[in-house]
Amino acid sequence: MGIFDKLGGTLGSQKGIDVEEYMNMEEMENVDAMNEPADFYIKPVALTQESDVELIEAELQKRNIILLNVSEISKRQNTLKSIIDTLKTYVEKIDGDIAKLDDEKILITPKKVKIIKSRKQQPKR
Repeated sequence: MGIFDKLGGTLGSQKGIDVEEYMNMEEMENVDAMNEPADFYIKPVALTQESDVELIEAELQKRNIILLNVSEISKRQNTLKSIIDTLKTYVEKIDGDIAKLDDEKILITPKKVKIIKSRKQQPKR
């Protein structure tokens, strides 16, 4: 009997458990069953509206790193630029850092966490 069979039996399921469905349950959203709680986290955030800035600032205050997905709001370039300018100002104020990873992803770090933005050159042979 495998661990997932046992888990299904423990949860009262006769047919077993769909692991994907179980891990996507709302109550499992903030549970990391494999590790003990960490001091800080890397949190993915999808930027969909201007009010998401408050969530990002709150996470940075908790010293979490934000992996920001801007694909949805990138259709509204003026709004995106305004939000990024606001985030840059905030990040400078708290001594964090911000860097564009690609057209859809931005990395934002909290206080005293810096991003190396230059690529290391390969040694010439």
